[in-house]
Amino acid sequence: MEFLIKALQLILSLSILVILHEFGHFFFAKIFKTRVEKFYLFFNPGFSLFKFKKGETEYGIGWLPLGGYVKIAGMIDESMDKEQLKQPPQPWEFRSKPAWQRLLIMVGGVLVNFILALFIFWMILFKWGESYIPVEGAKYGYSYHPIGHEIGLEDGDIILSADTFKVETISDVVRYILLEEPDSFTVQRGDSVFRLTVPDGLGQRFLSEGVKQFAQFRIPFVVDSVISGMPAEEAGIKKGDSLVAVGGTEAPFFYEFVAELNKYTGDTTIISLYRDGVLMSLPVMVNKSGKIGIAPRSPSNYLEIKTNKYGFFEAFPAGISRGVSVLVSYVKQLRLIFTREGMRQVGGFGTIGSLFPASWDWLSFWRTTAFLSLILAFMNILPIPALDGGHVLFLLYEMVTGRKPGEKFMEYAQLIGMILLIALLLYANGNDIFRWLSE
Repeated sequence: MEFLIKALQLILSLSILVILHEFGHFFFAKIFKTRVEKFYLFFNPGFSLFKFKKGETEYGIGWLPLGGYVKIAGMIDESMDKEQLKQPPQPWEFRSKPAWQRLLIMVGGVLVNFILALFIFWMILFKWGESYIPVEGAKYGYSYHPIGHEIGLEDGDIILSADTFKVETISDVVRYILLEEPDSFTVQRGDSVFRLTVPDGLGQRFLSEGVKQFAQFRIPFVVDSVISGMPAEEAGIKKGDSLVAVGGTEAPFFYEFVAELNKYTGDTTIISLYRDGVLMSLPVMVNKSGKIGIAPRSPSNYLEIKTNKYGFFEAFPAGISRGVSVLVSYVKQLRLIFTREGMRQVGGFGTIGSLFPASWDWLSFWRTTAFLSLILAFMNILPIPALDGGHVLFLLYEMVTGRKPGEKFMEYAQLIGMILLIALLLYANGNDIFRWLSE
């Protein structure tokens, strides 16, 4: 069920983004009286799932869900249809339009995706505001990944800053490590504050070991619900119990408790808990998944949540700022791809789908859609043949030199670009399959 919900969110999000991206090309083509022969969601080699014709344009849905396209008359595109290019240029064709008009037609999709992302961030801040847990709101500190323990962090520590960058939320830490490679952390441990040296290559190690959660909020493990038929119910654990130890090892916080419990996968252990102020110990069987069938109370019961609310007009500049910040952060992360560790993290549709939550949540859906819209805009403007950016590059060359690249050159460039994109698509989705098989 979780897989289905993620898949539906992915399909809906990408469908919105692809349709609006292609509409950007379509819009400028129509403005400049350029004929659009086809407007498709998904590709349709061989046949279409659905189609109809209105005016000069065929609209439809293809069967291959790898994007979408508009087929503009007189343009060498991914269809590689060269028949019309054998005829003299017609006034309604792309190739007969001035270079500046062709440039706007080509950047139309990217422009729409970028504006869409900013609009979504604007609406998110207006409707939901911005909620987060500031570092000072982490009452019990954080639980750290074993790599954190290796560099000198202890569970309960709070990272206040990385170099001179003041940490607002815990997500800032990993982002700063990956993008800026800090030399030190300023750490609060109990009542003392000290500087901790960060070893070189920490970000690359995160990538190579697939670290997804470097630090997580520590919260007491008070049972919120017990799943029927699972070992916890059979052992007599009840809602409201406060779990404090596993197998004689103290573990009063949720993530430490889970880590200890995983040591007894497929075995029976003793769990210590407080019920109505009385300490109790119960034998519990841990299943092969390392679970016993209980869920903790929400972190909001223990942590300070800060919420910033925005009016309609206040949210506009805040939404632009958020979108630009996300885009800059993403662009900075691209350099990581050109490392061995970074290449291993490249993912396809499975990785994109994992960005969505396992239950339908409109806030998360729109936030992820805005992020993907920025990615789609940036990736499409890269100067690679077969992408919008490749066409833009050749158009800029024409505008500067006054000469069009030859049609044969454009055909070969488009073909090479398509081969590169297919290879990247296969590699990225192959990585997803390999990771799935390795789990």
